[in-house]
Amino acid sequence: MSKHLLIVESPTKTKTISKYLGPEYQVLSSFGHIRDLPKSAMGIDIEQGTFEPTYTVPTKSKQNVTALRKAAKEADVVYLATDADREGEAIAWHVAELLKLDQTKGKRITFQEITKNAIEKALESPRWLDMNLVNAQQARRILDRLVGYELSPLLWKKIRRGLSAGRVQSIAMRFVVEREREREAFVIEEYWSVDALFEKDQLSFEGKLFEAHGKKLEKLSIKNQEEADAINKDLEEATYTVSDVKKKEITKAPPTPFTTSSLQMEANSKLGYSAKQTMMLAQSLYETGSITYMRTDSLTLSDKFLQEAQEFIRAQFGATYTTGIKQYKTKKKGAQEAHEAIRPTNIIVTPEQCKTTLEPKQWKLYDLIWRRTIASQLPDAKLERTAVDIQAKDYLFRASGNMVTFDGFMKIYQPSKEKLLPALTVQDSVALQSLKPTQHFTEPPARYSDATLVKALEEHEIGRPSTYAPTISTIIDRGYVERDEHKKLAPTDVAKIVNDFLVEHFPNIVDYAFTAKMENDLDSIAEGKIEWVPMLKQFYQPFHESIEVKGKEVKREDIMPDRLLGEDSASQLPVFVRTGSYGAYVQLGEAGEKGEEKPKRTSLLRGMNYESITLQEALGLLSLPRLVGKREDGTEMVANIGRFGPYLKAGEVTASIKEPLSPVTITLEESRTLLQQSEEQKKAMMTPLAELGIDPETKAQILIKNGRYGPYVTDGTTNASIGRKTDPVSITQEKALELLAKKRVKNTKPKK
Repeated sequence: MSKHLLIVESPTKTKTISKYLGPEYQVLSSFGHIRDLPKSAMGIDIEQGTFEPTYTVPTKSKQNVTALRKAAKEADVVYLATDADREGEAIAWHVAELLKLDQTKGKRITFQEITKNAIEKALESPRWLDMNLVNAQQARRILDRLVGYELSPLLWKKIRRGLSAGRVQSIAMRFVVEREREREAFVIEEYWSVDALFEKDQLSFEGKLFEAHGKKLEKLSIKNQEEADAINKDLEEATYTVSDVKKKEITKAPPTPFTTSSLQMEANSKLGYSAKQTMMLAQSLYETGSITYMRTDSLTLSDKFLQEAQEFIRAQFGATYTTGIKQYKTKKKGAQEAHEAIRPTNIIVTPEQCKTTLEPKQWKLYDLIWRRTIASQLPDAKLERTAVDIQAKDYLFRASGNMVTFDGFMKIYQPSKEKLLPALTVQDSVALQSLKPTQHFTEPPARYSDATLVKALEEHEIGRPSTYAPTISTIIDRGYVERDEHKKLAPTDVAKIVNDFLVEHFPNIVDYAFTAKMENDLDSIAEGKIEWVPMLKQFYQPFHESIEVKGKEVKREDIMPDRLLGEDSASQLPVFVRTGSYGAYVQLGEAGEKGEEKPKRTSLLRGMNYESITLQEALGLLSLPRLVGKREDGTEMVANIGRFGPYLKAGEVTASIKEPLSPVTITLEESRTLLQQSEEQKKAMMTPLAELGIDPETKAQILIKNGRYGPYVTDGTTNASIGRKTDPVSITQEKALELLAKKRVKNTKPKK
């Protein structure tokens, strides 16, 4: 029987930790939070003003709680080894409360990495629960419950059912909405540039047209094609002479190690991962012992690791790259310096060594973390920056390039492709290979990506490392934000309406400074500087009073007024854009007008919005369903908008209409092509990829087919996915029967 019970929050951790501990330890998981506020009630004592929470054990956790109680009863010591942050401390406290542990039997341990050395060291110096951290987490949870539980019903009543509001999510939504408003207000202007391609000593290089104002160099302002063509013609017969050469030694410092936010930003920029995806992959790397704890705002690295890094660098790159230990300190207020930055647990485990043991996306993230950590301990990179001015008549071109004189940290991280220039001196002549006038248009501010939104939240001190990814996921899941074709964050119409409502009537909830102060108050609770109940009282009383007042004062029609777009010339009926339970829509006329009992309505297409849709666009939508024409066999093709978006239908054949095509403008030929592709795709799905004989149990034919979500095995009744990574041709009859048997067992399990 195990004498010691060690409890973590993740089942993946149990497997890793069990490898490092002997048989006297039993390692079990709480499977995350084991208690929480009730789903069907607020669960907070606001009437007495104590803000005492009432926690319940979710149904899914009850069986696990029973197992933990049994194991704890049989153990001599129970170690609570959840994560080393507020959330982890709170989980440990909930477990201790349920198992009725005190300091005689219960011990709290934490570690920054899941390695044998770290776990053994933690077991040597256990402590008891830090109630300041627990109270900070409780205060955040209660604060969010108070906002959501009181403000969300008001949104349901005044705007539409199903909406929600939250402290941090509403701020994130405001960032996205305000950026979109900046984009919509932006006036696009045309401008031109003239670039030249020069050649000297058989090396081509590019120069950009500038004009000089004393010592200041600015791009030449070219407003239209006529001006660009005139400059181009003037330069065709010119001679090109070097008028100035400037060289400057520059130094680039290595990057700092990763924190949670910088990892999310870099993984989004370099790998295209969302914040949520990055944290899921980092969590899996942490739980399998590959990296240190991934929720941190500290830049500190352990002394032991720094020493090992210096030895590794000396062995791999030589003494030139071994410049001594570099310890970084964050300037961020309230950072948890007790934690480490995100780093590999073992520096000698290079990305090449674990390429076969990690999933491809895990490996890419590990590679990024490993290289960034090594780079932080390498010397500065040194470059020679050269700027060359080339005179042609009254025009001046500037060519620039860098030459790396010492790569330093760039040897392993962010190697840049530097522009090379030939050796040039003043009065040298260069040959013109070509001139290229190019039309440009000024661009509005870019929509937020995961990386830039995390950066904005961090700069305004809103949220903390653990909140960035779930905040972005929440505003997407709640229908406030969509990803555009470039995976950037675009607000929906309802986000604009909710944001405007909150800004006008609950300014504190979406005020950057107020929300940042709340975060700082939570930090102060964690540090034991202030009490959590008075902090909640100070927030709740004015907030609750405002909810009651606004609930009576504000009318629904004031929040979402109809927009009259104009009149339909054919029917002479007014055309409105309105918002309803399922989003914005256009409507022709009103009920009862010209005998119409129910006015015609059509939902807006993706990319259209309530604030900017025009009368012409609205009439196009109201023309649906639209007869596009006929197929070659004479079947009529109709374009329309349905429950799942725009589509084409011809007889029994249907096809989705995807951007950039539109049901309003799709042509005859485009429709025929789309329907033909749909038919061919369905035919391919119906045609088996392979026949694997008869199932001896069901006597049915086993087939491999291609489906909407990839290849699958079927016996005509049960379908079992093969997975996109597996070659369907490699599936044997034995493997197919195994897949089908597993799926049948899964299908017989009762649904919750």
